[in-house]
This record gives sequence, structure tokens and C-alpha cells, in this order.
Amino acid sequence: MALEVKQIPVGPMSNLVYLAVDTTTRDAVVVDSGWETGPIEKAVAESGARVQYIVATHGHFDHVSTMEELAGKVGGKLVAHESSGARYDLKVRDGDLLEVGRAALRIIHTPGHTEDSICVYGGREVFTGDTLFVGTIGRFDRERAGAMYSSLHDVIFRLPPETVLYPGHDYGEVRSRTLREERESNPYLGARDVGEFTSAFA
Repeated sequence: MALEVKQIPVGPMSNLVYLAVDTTTRDAVVVDSGWETGPIEKAVAESGARVQYIVATHGHFDHVSTMEELAGKVGGKLVAHESSGARYDLKVRDGDLLEVGRAALRIIHTPGHTEDSICVYGGREVFTGDTLFVGTIGRFDRERAGAMYSSLHDVIFRLPPETVLYPGHDYGEVRSRTLREERESNPYLGARDVGEFTSAFA
């Protein structure tokens, strides 16, 4: 089923929070929260959405610091990967589905930026947190280079090329584009194997 996606800029680090609403039922999911709840609350109210879940793409402060506050104001269960050390209502693992109205959102574990990094795949769109941005990728430690390479090449770019990428920060020339466009233009995706990737970027 179709999702109506709203990008919500928050905070001083160009964070992008997402409100994804099932167009038939108006049930919704919020992806990340970050620095402030006000813009998210406004988007929820304006859309007439009923928030079912608030999902953390990973545990960094700029993505999760207001999640409990947001849940208290708009509702919804707090969701994070099972390797997250924080308290959440629902811990998920790779392949789990979140039912949001008539939509089923698939959790994709994409370690690299952090161990608990996940993407949320809706069929036509993927919310990538800090794993993949428009024109660049999330920072990672050298010991996570193999995981990051695999998450990018073996996981995210196995999704259909027409899938729309929605990143966790507004770091690119546009705020979203298809995976096909990203594959063709992102300089960090040109490594032929994990060794070349590690040598070039870790």
C-alpha cells in the first residue's frame, strides 16, 4: 500500500525525521526523533496521522534524544534493533515487519555506522538513517569497514533500483533520490571489493 512520506528537518545538524502515513487508514510511523518534538508534532497533527511506532535507526543522540518525549505526545511504541542498549518497547531484528495500517515495513539490519543501525523498507522507499546519505555514507570505524561495505552493497543495493532513498541527514544536493541515481553518482560506492573500500575510506 502507498505511504505518504513527509520529511521533517530538526536541529542544528541537518537531521531529517520522517512521518510515513498509510494513505488509506492514516496509521503512521515516525522514523527517528532527534533534537526537538515540535516540528514532528505539528506534522502529525496536520496529517491527521495515528502514530503506531517511533523507530530509531540507531542510538546516536541526535536521532533518539527526544523519542520518549515524542511518544508521550503523539503515541506509538518505541522501536529499536535488539543490539541497542537503550530501553524500547519493541526490539526488532533483521527481517521483522511492522504493520502500519495496510502497509508492512521491513526492518533491515545494516551495521557499519553503528552495530544497531537499521533501515526501514516500505516497498517503494527506504529510510536509511546514517548508513547511506545522498552523495555520501555514514562515518564508521575501521573495524566496521567490512560490515559497512556489506550493508551498502549486499543489502541496501539489493533493493529495487527505483526505491526512493530517504537519508537521516540533509547532506546532499537533494533530500532524496532513487537508489539507481545514488548508485550512479555516489563516489563512496565505487569500490570493487571490501579491501578496496577499506583502503580508500576507513
